Amino acid sequence: MNDLLLLSLLLSGSQHGYALKKRSGLISGQPAMHNNLVYPLLRRFVENKWVKQKVAAGERGQTRQMYSLTPLGRRVLVERLSKFDGSDAHSAEAFHLRVGLLDLLELQTRHEILDKREAHLKETTAKFARLETEIPLSRYPKEVVRFLRERAEAELEWIARVRRIDSVTTARSK
Repeated sequence: MNDLLLLSLLLSGSQHGYALKKRSGLISGQPAMHNNLVYPLLRRFVENKWVKQKVAAGERGQTRQMYSLTPLGRRVLVERLSKFDGSDAHSAEAFHLRVGLLDLLELQTRHEILDKREAHLKETTAKFARLETEIPLSRYPKEVVRFLRERAEAELEWIARVRRIDSVTTARSK
């Protein structure tokens, strides 16, 4: 996931490593991505020719390594985003990253991703509904199960909204 996030941040143009680690934290809702994760990934991206690295002058006279996505890197990013299997459908983080980048994907791929997550969430809400009715739960466990079911239902509503955005966009382009 971290590699997809870093590559996607380069879609907007060249950036230095420090900006990438800060922005990745901002987007993921976490602290800044650690140097021991960012720079080895960037080194691997450069080796694979997904990212181009060049030296640029910094604001205070220092030099900075600037990173930019190559056309190959963009293709790899799109290919990897398009692969969305069952384990990805169970991961809110993997799903949310892809929704944020749906514009990069083919319409059919977008639908497949939404369908897989939707199927997972429907299974989840059914499981929680069974828990609520079939197992006697005391008030706090019952409250947790209700919260988790409602959260899954809210995400299903959000997916329906995303689908409407997609259908409006598709209708306008015809």
